[in-house]
Amino acid sequence: MFKKCLKYDQSLLTLLMQADPSEANVKKHFEDGECYCMMQQHTMVGAYIFVERDSATAEIVCIAVSEEWQGRGIGKQLIAHAVELTAQRGYKRLEVGTGNSSIDQLAFYQKCGFRITGVETNFFLDHYAEPIYENGIQCMDMVRLSKALV
Repeated sequence: MFKKCLKYDQSLLTLLMQADPSEANVKKHFEDGECYCMMQQHTMVGAYIFVERDSATAEIVCIAVSEEWQGRGIGKQLIAHAVELTAQRGYKRLEVGTGNSSIDQLAFYQKCGFRITGVETNFFLDHYAEPIYENGIQCMDMVRLSKALV
């Protein structure tokens, strides 16, 4: 079950910081966009935030699944909800960005129908004070992906 998250609290922050380690970025995304949480038996198991980029494009700027709920298809359900909601709102394209070192996320987004559309070189070097490492690789570049909405 999905619900729009209107209240920003520590549990939501903790969850979304799995996707973006910057508390300031997560708070800004929450203020600028719309946040939806997936609930299972009164427990928040996942959440995402999307923002409007222009009249035709929305972007998922943060998406996360609680560690204990990973591997159960929650991420795919979050994406499906975002696709359906943004398509209903009249957007023609849904975008997402992830780090060059986010190997699992790159595979996940492509399995969900997103295509790589570009790379923002040095994005994480320019926008984050502390280095980020995943899979033994320094996260330096933002890989941009998009999906056409029908």
